[in-house]
Amino acid sequence: MKLHNLSNPAGAKHSRKRLGCGVGSGHGKTSGRGHKGMHARSGGGVRPGFEGGQMPLYRKLPQRGFNNYNYRTEYAVVNLSDIEKMSVADINRDELVKAGLVRASSKLIKVLGQGKLTKKVTITADKFSESAKAQIEAAGGKAVLVVKNEG
Repeated sequence: MKLHNLSNPAGAKHSRKRLGCGVGSGHGKTSGRGHKGMHARSGGGVRPGFEGGQMPLYRKLPQRGFNNYNYRTEYAVVNLSDIEKMSVADINRDELVKAGLVRASSKLIKVLGQGKLTKKVTITADKFSESAKAQIEAAGGKAVLVVKNEG
């Protein structure tokens, strides 16, 4: 038995319902939508979460707290396994952008300890995980934090 010999069992595949193809087809005129009303119109139907006028679940549940996403700090993450593949000894933001590991628009960079680092490199970034810092220093390299000037 090969894949090209396989076929569906009888009755498993149904032909598409051909709507609006005359009165004799059984799906002519109103095309199975009935007469008038919300569901007969194009774009008709209820919105997601609407429960027929009953108080919807999302309004019954209590709402706690507020997360203001304007003030969160987002980091572009780079793993040590990615840095291992690079052929540069001094790695900074520009080198990571050139290698395609980080977008030029990303504000902050964080180095994570995923993978193994065997070569001696100096990495300049905004943040390092503990495991990443330990691996970089164990390989004889340096983890340099970017100095943020607040003003």
